[in-house]
Amino acid sequence: MSGLDEDLTEDGWRQHDETDDPTSARAGDEAPTDDGELRGGESRPAVPTDIARTGLTESFLCELALKHLYFGGEAEAGKLATKMAVHYQILSGLLELLKKQECIMALGGSWSLGGAGIRHALTDRGRTRVEEILRRDNYCGPAPVPFDQYTAQLTAQTIRGHHITPVRVEKAFEKLILPPGTLERIGPAINSGRSIFLYGPPGNGKTSMAECITETIGGEVFVPHAIIIESEIIRVFDPIYHRELEPDFEYDRRWVYSKRPVVVVGGELTLDMLDLTWTGQATFYEAPFQVKAESGVLFIDDFGRQRCDPRQLLNRWIVPLESGFDFLTFRSGQKAKFPFDNLIVFSTNLDPRDLVDEAFLRRIRYKIKVPEPGEEAFRQILEATCENYGIVYTAAAADHLIEEHYRKAGRDFRACHPRDLVEQMVDIQKYSGAMPELTPKVVDRLCELYFVEV
Repeated sequence: MSGLDEDLTEDGWRQHDETDDPTSARAGDEAPTDDGELRGGESRPAVPTDIARTGLTESFLCELALKHLYFGGEAEAGKLATKMAVHYQILSGLLELLKKQECIMALGGSWSLGGAGIRHALTDRGRTRVEEILRRDNYCGPAPVPFDQYTAQLTAQTIRGHHITPVRVEKAFEKLILPPGTLERIGPAINSGRSIFLYGPPGNGKTSMAECITETIGGEVFVPHAIIIESEIIRVFDPIYHRELEPDFEYDRRWVYSKRPVVVVGGELTLDMLDLTWTGQATFYEAPFQVKAESGVLFIDDFGRQRCDPRQLLNRWIVPLESGFDFLTFRSGQKAKFPFDNLIVFSTNLDPRDLVDEAFLRRIRYKIKVPEPGEEAFRQILEATCENYGIVYTAAAADHLIEEHYRKAGRDFRACHPRDLVEQMVDIQKYSGAMPELTPKVVDRLCELYFVEV
């Protein structure tokens, strides 16, 4: 790749074509690494104040600025820097270069704050230039993070870098009523940072346990808006999975400061979804689920009910689970070696022996059964749920529910039933305006609406 070529074209542009690598100007060793640490000792990405430290080329950043002006119209310099997620000191230099090349013009505005309030717009020449750029690159968002900077940050915030104590596990799981011994099994599994297999009847809290696993690990991480490998851009940040936070310190805004992600996929999962996807007319890629879950938890719910054979799905995970690396494929057929820093949690309602053989299960380190609750635990869940919703709980109503709708009906207890029944009661109360109180008569009405006789 050509990198920062000092030879300029006739119109003053640094050489940059479809084969150029916009990341060839890497951040040097002189970049600061001691400007602060996050809670938990995780380093945060320093704010680049010159182009070299972004790891991107001048031509790439110039083109990105032009695309923002093309799609967004005229913009103040400071706001353009925010959209591009680059330091204003970098952008001001880019704008001066673009003005010399007659691609943009200043429209006026406030000269305070170093010219951040000056509005800029494309010239006819600039518009023509952007239209040429868009034929090969129509990405228009925050400046991407070079792959080497991305992998370095993942190493700093690895999910395997935490020591989980029993007290921490108990605190995270305190909202769940689980069978005795469950936390003693789940704690070491979380500490390992490796795969976990939760199995058992449906409706007994496996999904809630996955959420508690992430809470146990805790902490905050940095998620890139996008990353760039050679000249390929991959969008990573997804507001569905990444909960953005606003800290009281400065950091490279090409990253999003977020809670550790929890990515949940279920029966809709296919093998294609685990590779890079190219959407519509875009010239960039969307990261697959496991990349969006980096430094967090990837929860595969309803394992065995996907639209692909479970053995194929598990085959897809064998290399990442054992090596800590994954291989993703670009449209050209080239592959990229990605870090695989996820705690994968498989969850199934099916018998594991019906899904995969022993050789496959051996690669999943921890297998934890989540059984249905016993009668006493069921009562505790029901009482706690009523308390959470402000509903008057009575032991007589609980006795009636268990005797008439479980024992006589031959029905198994499920940890989700109390929540579902109480939420139905809340719906009825909102409609009728009656005082919410759990009575045997109310129980019968709720069960008539909820259970189906098969």
